Amino acid sequence: MKRMGMMIGIRPDKIAEYKRLHAKAWPNVLSKISECNIRNYSIFLREPENILFGYWEYHGSDFAADAAKMAADPDTQEWWKLTDPCQVPVESRNDGEQWSLMEEIFHHD
Repeated sequence: MKRMGMMIGIRPDKIAEYKRLHAKAWPNVLSKISECNIRNYSIFLREPENILFGYWEYHGSDFAADAAKMAADPDTQEWWKLTDPCQVPVESRNDGEQWSLMEEIFHHD
């Protein structure tokens, strides 16, 4: 299992919409997340900085393949059409990133 974190900004005027969407996340999208070996997935909001922090535990052996599988899913693509406009990617993101992956530097059970 690999713990993974990511971050992105959120448009202040879209926070309520983003919360509303995630309060009723689509079952097919949630199933695809699980199918792609992601467990214990949470998203946190920090205001007034308007930063989203995502955390999950990856239980697969090929994250790139699982990420591609998720990205190819039509329901996930439709979900992202609703959520992506709410977000503001960080300037330092890597090419092709929406959310920016973070390095784990400490963990304690």
